[in-house]
Amino acid sequence: MRLSTLGATGVTVTELALGAAPLAGLYRPVDPAAARAAVDAAWDAGVRCFDTAPHYGLGLSERRLGAALAGRPRDRYTLSTKVGRLLRPLPPPHRGDDPAGGFAVPATHERVWDFSAAGVRRSLTDSLDRLGLDRIDIAYLHDPDDHAGPAFGEALPELARLRAEGAVSAIGAGMNQTDMLTRFVRHRGITVDVVLCAGRYTLLDQDALRELLPAAARHGTSVVIGGAFNSGLLADPRPGATYDYSAAPRPLLRRALRLKEVCEEHGVPLRAAALQFPLGHPAVSSVLVGARSAEEVRDAAAMMARPVPETLWDRLRAEGLLPPRVPVPPERAAS
Repeated sequence: MRLSTLGATGVTVTELALGAAPLAGLYRPVDPAAARAAVDAAWDAGVRCFDTAPHYGLGLSERRLGAALAGRPRDRYTLSTKVGRLLRPLPPPHRGDDPAGGFAVPATHERVWDFSAAGVRRSLTDSLDRLGLDRIDIAYLHDPDDHAGPAFGEALPELARLRAEGAVSAIGAGMNQTDMLTRFVRHRGITVDVVLCAGRYTLLDQDALRELLPAAARHGTSVVIGGAFNSGLLADPRPGATYDYSAAPRPLLRRALRLKEVCEEHGVPLRAAALQFPLGHPAVSSVLVGARSAEEVRDAAAMMARPVPETLWDRLRAEGLLPPRVPVPPERAAS
């Protein structure tokens, strides 16, 4: 598994990273043994970068990921979590599943937005407790879309202080949009080491190519790309498939189906092209994939290793399915 270093931090990430949101029962329950098996499969495949957040399953993702990583050499993997939502206990009885986050877990807590300096420190302390670890490598501001004032005014400076203290090694923000991420990258007072951009640099959406990726390249900021499948459409394009967690519009479904046809004509699964495409840009260090089973993890690792010929990218550009000058990854040697 290829490694990259985030900015000037010395923190390394594998080209494929495991997103642990599905392990916490995103939309439907995941058995604890299946969650553990998914992390084990990722480790066996060479994945050494793992991402989680308090938001995922009201802390269940952090607890499960920490338990699955327990006993593994701490200097052999990179772990990221996020700040911006604190978990506040709710009094019993706890009826039904988590209504706000879409996770199939009991609603034992509620999420409270908090981008204050004190909230950032408390969030990381709570995360360390749930993870059972002594440190976090990467801390992201999580979805600060509607909280720009405190995010830039308090949370980001506090992350910078935590980095200076050695409590975290790299700092950044994770979002589903590019405009505010570009603001973080261009911040004149505080260097952001890495940003996590979900869904905005895929075979169907290259919005990050407009400003974010060029700015990241200029400033030496690393980019982790999440949502390479756009929540499902690029994994299995069919009627009823989801795009950004909603039913895919018909024009996008038709485009995804054509992408699949062209890929298959070149002997390449669409999933392989979708996972590898973001790595063509020099600012992109890793592609983050959520998985809920060992089978899904092994498939993602196989798709990342699958050779994708240059002729496929040429064809996609020629048909207008990709921009004419979009960077693409070099072909991998067959294993």
